[in-house]
Amino acid sequence: MKLKIACLQMDIAFGNPAQNIKNAEKWVEKAAEQKCDLIVLPELWMTGYDLGRLGEIGDPEGKDLAAFISRKAKEHHMDIIGGSTAMQTEDGHFNTMFISNREGNIIKQYSKLHLFKLMDEHEHLLGGKSDGLFTLYDEIFAGFICYDIRFPEWIRKHALDGAKALFVSAEWPLARAAHWKTLLTARAIENQCYVIACNRCGDDPNNTFAGHSLIIDPWGEIVAEGSQEEELVIAELELSLVEKVRKQIPIFEDRLPEFY
Repeated sequence: MKLKIACLQMDIAFGNPAQNIKNAEKWVEKAAEQKCDLIVLPELWMTGYDLGRLGEIGDPEGKDLAAFISRKAKEHHMDIIGGSTAMQTEDGHFNTMFISNREGNIIKQYSKLHLFKLMDEHEHLLGGKSDGLFTLYDEIFAGFICYDIRFPEWIRKHALDGAKALFVSAEWPLARAAHWKTLLTARAIENQCYVIACNRCGDDPNNTFAGHSLIIDPWGEIVAEGSQEEELVIAELELSLVEKVRKQIPIFEDRLPEFY
């Protein structure tokens, strides 16, 4: 199966959901013009890391993000990995990814498991407690958020459960751009699957972000990479390649988990 995929590498207006929704709408339209099957948005794209104001600008139960991607998915008949939102609940805020199929149905929500203390997430957000697995096109995929990619055991769990593609939404700083590329490439090689990682670009009051969204194949070859500017990062995936690679180098069959 072939899929045309686009990462919507956006700048994000700090603490301004209305402006960010307007910008996202523009990039969704551009992806639709390119006849993409599936699109991916960055992490916390509606608010950026304005965590101190989440009580004011947070997304109640994630309804704003869910409604936006559901409407756009149905309008353009495309599947949407909606990035994440600061989902406001009675317990507190979660950094939560929403996914819509092309019929406009929300098929998954995943809250970021690993909170990034260097950006004060642990002071403002709660960690998730569920996996990122979901199904599209009768195939198993998985969604992750930014810091999650530094935990190979978390990613491997999803590959062992059948994930053929890993979708990552991020706000990854420019200062660690080399880590971004290295970690994502390693996750693709060691799990023999596609990695589609959408990062934001631009600045906020505390960081400059790397951009350089990546689409990597199961051999670890980078098939598309963004710059540091706003753009669509587009590539075509051939999902049958995953099985070909896994048969050629059968690492899953050769695992010895009793020793790990």
